[in-house]
Amino acid sequence: MILTVTPNPSLDRTYEVPALARGDVLRATGDRVDPGGKGVNVSRAVAAAGHRTTAVLPLGGAPGTLLAELLVAQGVDVTAVSISGQTRSNISLIEPDGTLTKVNAPGPELTPTESALLLDTVRGCSGGAEWIACCGSLPRGLEPQWYADLVARAREGGARVALDTSGPALLAALPARPDVVKPNACELAAAAGRPLATLGDVLDAAQELRSRGAGAVLASLGADGQLLVEGEGIHYGTARVPADRLRSNVGAGDAALAGFLAAGGAGPAALASALAHGAAAVRLPGSVMPSPADLDPDAVRTTQDPPLDLPLSEPATP
Repeated sequence: MILTVTPNPSLDRTYEVPALARGDVLRATGDRVDPGGKGVNVSRAVAAAGHRTTAVLPLGGAPGTLLAELLVAQGVDVTAVSISGQTRSNISLIEPDGTLTKVNAPGPELTPTESALLLDTVRGCSGGAEWIACCGSLPRGLEPQWYADLVARAREGGARVALDTSGPALLAALPARPDVVKPNACELAAAAGRPLATLGDVLDAAQELRSRGAGAVLASLGADGQLLVEGEGIHYGTARVPADRLRSNVGAGDAALAGFLAAGGAGPAALASALAHGAAAVRLPGSVMPSPADLDPDAVRTTQDPPLDLPLSEPATP
C-alpha cells in the first residue's frame, strides 16, 4: 500500500484550446475536471495500476467534497482532514502542440490546529504502508519545516518516504533523510543554487542532495529523460514519445513517481517503470493517469553509463 500526503490539493480544470491569444475570447475544444495535486496524482496512478493507495488530504468546501468523490470513483481511499478554508481550483490551458499554460490558486490557509491534525492523521494511517509519498507545495500556514517533521515521524514509524517538493521545504526536509526525493531540473538547479546545462551538472547536483541527507534522487528532466542517483549506482533512461502523440504533461512527473514506487522504488527496473508511466501520461488528456494498457515498455531505454556531456535541451536555472 502506498500512502500519499498532499497538503495543498486542488480541483484541476483543463481546457484544450486551438491557440492561446492574450485578450481574446478562447473557445475550448475539450474540457475536463480532475482531482489535482502531486500526491493526489500519485495515488490516482497507483490505483490505475491496480495497487492499494490512501490519499490523506486537507479538504474544505464544495470543491473539497467533489475532489474526494472523484478520487473514490477512481479507486483511491480518501482520509480527509476537515479544514475551515476552501480547497483551491487550478486552471490548465492546453494548445494542440502540447504547450501548457497553468494558473494555480494559492489555496487556503491552514490553522496551527489543522496543521497538527494533518500530521497526526498521517501517522495514524501509515500502518502497513510500504511508502509514504509527501508531495507538492505547502499551503499558507505551514512552515517549510513541516515536511521535515512529517518525514521524521514517518521514518520513526518504519515507513520509507518519497518527497516531491521544492524550494525551502525541500532543503529543510533533507536532514530528516527522506529515502528518495524527486526534483525536476529547475527545482534541482534551485536547490543547488546554480544553473544546470548538462547531464553531468544534474549528476553533481543530485550527489549534493544525497550528501545533505537524501537517500536517492530521481531527477525528472522532461524530454531529456530521468536520472536516478542512489547508493547502489547511477541509472539514466529515456522514453520515446512521438511529437504527434503529445497531449498534456500535467501530472506526468507524478505518474512517473507512482511508477517508480510501485516497482519497488530503487534500481533500474523502478526507473524503467517511472519512464514508462511518465511517457504514457503525456499521451493522455488533462491529468488523466495511465493504466497498464497505456504503457509502452519497448519505448524505454536505460543505462548505467549515462552520457554526462549531454546538453539539456532546456538548461535549468535557479
